[in-house]
Amino acid sequence: MLFIETDSPPPFYQEALTPAKRKQLDQWFIGHRTQQYYLKRFEQFDKQGYLSPKWHWAAFFVTFPWLLYRKRYMDAIVYSVAGWSFIQLNVAIVLVAFEFVAMSYVPDAYQMMTRIGIAAAIWLFWSFMVARWTDAYYYRMARREIADALDYYPRDEAAQKAHLRREGGVSLFGLGLGFGLFAFALVVIKVQFLPLIAKPKENAVLFDAYDITKTTQNKVAIVYGQTGHCPTDLPLEVDSPQISVRITAQTPAVEAADCVVTGTIHNVRFPIRYLNGQTLMFYHLPDSDTWRCTSSLNEKQAPAYCIAD
Repeated sequence: MLFIETDSPPPFYQEALTPAKRKQLDQWFIGHRTQQYYLKRFEQFDKQGYLSPKWHWAAFFVTFPWLLYRKRYMDAIVYSVAGWSFIQLNVAIVLVAFEFVAMSYVPDAYQMMTRIGIAAAIWLFWSFMVARWTDAYYYRMARREIADALDYYPRDEAAQKAHLRREGGVSLFGLGLGFGLFAFALVVIKVQFLPLIAKPKENAVLFDAYDITKTTQNKVAIVYGQTGHCPTDLPLEVDSPQISVRITAQTPAVEAADCVVTGTIHNVRFPIRYLNGQTLMFYHLPDSDTWRCTSSLNEKQAPAYCIAD
């Protein structure tokens, strides 16, 4: 699509056709959907005698479904294989180069967003280039199919019409298939690939939450053992901005407790925002030296040794 001839006259142009006959053939190929738009574009290319970039919104946002919608099935396959592979190759090359050259200067909190921004910028540039040449591409397809129809059926107008309607027009099935494949890809990313990124981040946050909360509980236990009272005013030093710890004498979660150390997770970002608000809680039972642990985390997330404490 990006490597279209800009010769004069445009490729497959049939000079012998009258304007009325050419318009009729264009109408058969385009179909009823957005016919006036494409007729206007085709007339512009015919008059100027060469192909030039125009803007096409559908191709900018949903190129693959648009190709299937316009029955460009083979071109859709080539675009999805070669085009997307080309984008991915460029993204990989730029990201690797940026990692070595400049990523060390980016704060840790913004590194993931920087990577996403680089990939998005490359994708947007590709979409921009495709959108500029889509009308020229579709014009070329129309002129090629019209040339084939005239060559195959030089005196059979009905056969020409049938050929152009078969090769042109639109396909609602193709449009649905295109968006269906996009939905399938998003599901695969969410189910298969997103957890690969989220799991290490989740483990790191959960480890910090347990370590910080447990360390605080050990300090509280020492003071409690010496004074017999819960040190709710004990000064706390928590290094992590994602973990907050508080000491209370009671909690609704465990009514029998007389001293509770609660660690709460907050300020975590995508893809582990589901951890925000989750807690680890160490509590002391009266007339006992026992400290126990409970958590709002599910069985897979909560540390196994938490319950054992």
